[in-house]
Order: sequence, then C-alpha cells, then structure tokens
Amino acid sequence: MRALSVAALAALAFGIGSARAAQCGDSPEGFKAWLEDFKQVAINDGVSPDVVDSALTNANFDPSVLAHDHGQAALQGNYAAFAARHITPARIKRGKTMLVAYAEPLDRIEQRYGVPGPVLVAIWGLETDFGSGLGSYPTFSALATLAYDCRRGNLYRAELIDALMIVQRGLLTPSQMRGAWAGELGQTQFMPSAYLKYGVSSNGGRGGNLIGNSADALASTANFLQAHGWQRGAKWDEGQPNFAAILEWNNAPIYAKTIAEFADRLAEP
Repeated sequence: MRALSVAALAALAFGIGSARAAQCGDSPEGFKAWLEDFKQVAINDGVSPDVVDSALTNANFDPSVLAHDHGQAALQGNYAAFAARHITPARIKRGKTMLVAYAEPLDRIEQRYGVPGPVLVAIWGLETDFGSGLGSYPTFSALATLAYDCRRGNLYRAELIDALMIVQRGLLTPSQMRGAWAGELGQTQFMPSAYLKYGVSSNGGRGGNLIGNSADALASTANFLQAHGWQRGAKWDEGQPNFAAILEWNNAPIYAKTIAEFADRLAEP
C-alpha cells in the first residue's frame, strides 16, 4: 500500500529547512550524521524529543533495503505467470476459510464502506498471506535508510515523520513497528501516512490496530478503497468501475489484476 497523506506532503520541504538534513547517500558513511540532523527536523515538525529518541536512536542504515528498492522487477513481468504464483489452490482454500471465519466483521465493513469481503480478503492474502507474513524489517531503520537515499529521499522523509507520529499518537510502539522493507505496516501493508489517514477499527473508530487485529486491518483497507472512489455494488475486474480504486491501492497493473482475479475466485460458490 502506497498512498501519501496531506500531512505527509507537508514534510517534503525538509530539504529546504536544513542544508545538512537534505544530504543523501547510498552507503553507511554519513548516515549517522544525517540522522542526527533529521532528529532535529522531526522535533521542529512537532514530534516530541522523547518519541524521536525512542524511535530513532537505534535506527541503522540497511543496505538490503536499498537492494530491494533498486531491484524491483517482479511487477514488470508476465501477468499470467505472476498471478499463477500468487493465486494458488492452497491460498484460495485459505481465503475461503477466512471469508467464513470473518463473516460477521466483513459484513459490517461492507455495510459501512461498500467493499465486499472477497476483495478485502484477496488483498489480505496477497499482502501478508492473511497476516502470517507481516515482514521483519525494523520500520525505522528501513524508512531512515530510504529517507537518506538520494533516489526518493523526500518521499521517505515524509513517511518517516508519519511513522514517528504513529508512535506519538499512541497507536504503536517503536518495537512493534516491524514490517516490509519499504516501511509498510500491518496485515494489509499500509505506509505510515496511510495508516494515519485511513486506519480505523472494525467498528468505525479512528486509529485501529492494523498489526494485531485482522478485522481492523480489513476495515482500514475498505476505508482506503472507499476514499479512492470505490462504488458500492459495482464490479472490480479490469475495465469495470472499481478497478480504478484497486489501482490506487497498488498502481502496478499486474498486481491490481491479480487482486481482482483472486477476489473473483474467492467470490465463487
């Protein structure tokens, strides 16, 4: 999941505010000095010094994160091959089991947001195998590495500020924040900015626990899709009204088409 919040966009001016914080690199040299500058930028942006210290003191440069970021090729290949690898009989079987197990919250979520259970469970299954593979990268090290990198530093500096705000608002602790190499968190993989903007509980309250509560993660995913144009009662395959909302979730057509196909398979009797 990759959306940016309005609050995160405000952080894109970091490079203007501090000449030292605007420096970048692709190796450990200079990272710690940059991080010390960034801590002050975060404090100036409204994050408490205690939160900054607790979250960033142990953040480290992780070259494996940059290797992932510079080597993304899976979503540029053949759709049929990609879908076949990800929509397996075992995953379809597990997804149908989850539709039954979470029938009550999924029904409430559809009533509130208009997004059917098969779509949400398809995203859940593809992102983290229904919550079993949340990722093991320490979020603050991953985001700080990407924020320091010259390639997309402004984007990830904004996400790093929002990750700090997740801690400041009491939604998660730094030690709980482990996920994907790019900083995504939770059972359906929200970037920190999207976590702040779209995270809800399954009963509709703000925040939600997207790591430890599956129903909250599903509700937040529905909230995101509704906010990005999901039309209640419309279909979701390529060329149909709701495919555009799925592309907002992940703008790689191969991935979006795989979500749609997986949802179709889960919706079958």
